[in-house]
Amino acid sequence: MKAAVRPGSDGYRISSAAEFDDWIAGRSAAELAEPLTFVVGADGVLRLAPRRSEHVVCAGGTMVLSAGEIGFVREGDRWTVSEISNQSTGYCPDVTSWSAVARALDRVGLGRPPGFTHEVVFRRCPECQEHNIVREDDFVCVFCGSDLPETWNVDPAV
Repeated sequence: MKAAVRPGSDGYRISSAAEFDDWIAGRSAAELAEPLTFVVGADGVLRLAPRRSEHVVCAGGTMVLSAGEIGFVREGDRWTVSEISNQSTGYCPDVTSWSAVARALDRVGLGRPPGFTHEVVFRRCPECQEHNIVREDDFVCVFCGSDLPETWNVDPAV
C-alpha cells in the first residue's frame, strides 16, 4: 500500500472548523451519501479522503492514531458525524483508538457520537501471524484455527 503514496495523494488535513467548511463545500451530495475514508495522524489531525481511498495513502504513508470510515450529516447549523468505524485493514486500529478520534473531531467542532458506531475487533494470530477480524467474540484464527488473544496485538508499525 505504501507504494501507492504519491506527493499530493494523501487525505485533506482538517485541523480547524474553517478547513472542514472549505473541504465539505467541495463535496457532492453523492460523495457524502456514503462513508468517507479517515485517519487521525500521529499529530492528532484528522485527514479525509474519498471512500475508496486506502487508509495508508490517506495518511501519506505515515503512522496513525486511528483510521476507519466516517459519514457526516447536516444537523441545523452544524455538521455531525452520523456514522464512524475503525474499519481499516491497512492499520487495524484498536477500538480504544476512539479517544484520538474524539479529540480530533472536537478540535474541529464537529458533533459526534460517544464512540464508534461500528466497532471492528482486529487481532494478529500468534501462530500464523495473519490479521483477523474477530466476529461475535469468536477469538479463533480463521486461517489456522489457533486461539487469538483477548487484547489487541496488531503491531502499530504495520
